[in-house]
Formats: sequence, C-alpha cells, structure tokens
Amino acid sequence: MPDLAPQASGAELLCACRDTLMRWGKDARRTASLMIGQPDYEAYVAHALATHPDQTPLDRTAFFRLHEQRRFGEGGGFRCC
Repeated sequence: MPDLAPQASGAELLCACRDTLMRWGKDARRTASLMIGQPDYEAYVAHALATHPDQTPLDRTAFFRLHEQRRFGEGGGFRCC
C-alpha cells in the first residue's frame, strides 16, 4: 500500500526543528529566571495590556528596576551583612 501522507521537505523539517529548539530555549530561560527570582517581562506586558488597556506598560528597564527595588530595598544592591 503506498504512503499517501505528504512528505516534509528538508527545509520544512529544519524550520520545525529550529522552531522547537527556540521554544525550548525560551522556556528554559524563563524557568531559570523565575528560579533566581527574576520576573517574566513578557507575562507582565500581556497582563498589563489585558487588564489595564488605558495605561502604557513599563519598559523593560523600568520593570526590572521596580522589581529589584521591591526585592532588595531602596539601595538596589545586595548586602549580606
């Protein structure tokens, strides 16, 4: 019985593999960032646009500075002693 399923070309397979690896890399980066306490900026922007459409979301730098202040206090630096 002949195989009637369309065959993927080499280029299509390469693109599918590349897209999968890119998605895995982004997921691994997000997981590592959350493990060390860095918030997810893309999730923040999606939330801000969905729930507060009348306000402009913070830019990436302001977002991370705000979370550093919340985490480490006003000084912004880490003090162990």
